[in-house]
Amino acid sequence: VQLQASGGGLVQTGDSLTLSCKVTGLNLDYYALSWFRQAPGKQREGVSTVSSLDGSTFYAESVEGRFTISRDNAKNMVYLQMNTLKPEDTARYHCNMRTASNDYWGQGTLVTVSS
Repeated sequence: VQLQASGGGLVQTGDSLTLSCKVTGLNLDYYALSWFRQAPGKQREGVSTVSSLDGSTFYAESVEGRFTISRDNAKNMVYLQMNTLKPEDTARYHCNMRTASNDYWGQGTLVTVSS
């Protein structure tokens, strides 16, 4: 199973970016999908999760109202639309899929927001 994240880059405060994560090797229909991020010198934090059952979503307070997570099971993809980016959003963003027996991680994509 592999998770390949993409879409990061260098942007300015207030800009938008959409991150994508392609899952291969396992059908993601039955699993929750999440985005985490880790800023330099800080611990990894959960950003957002989308459930497998009803598509319900969870957001960290710091991104609520600015980020939107979505999934496309037919394409085995999960996305993170990020609007109104702030310098504090600068981090490496990782996609995650958790099954009953494993926790799968992508290598991450770097988002840098300049002030």
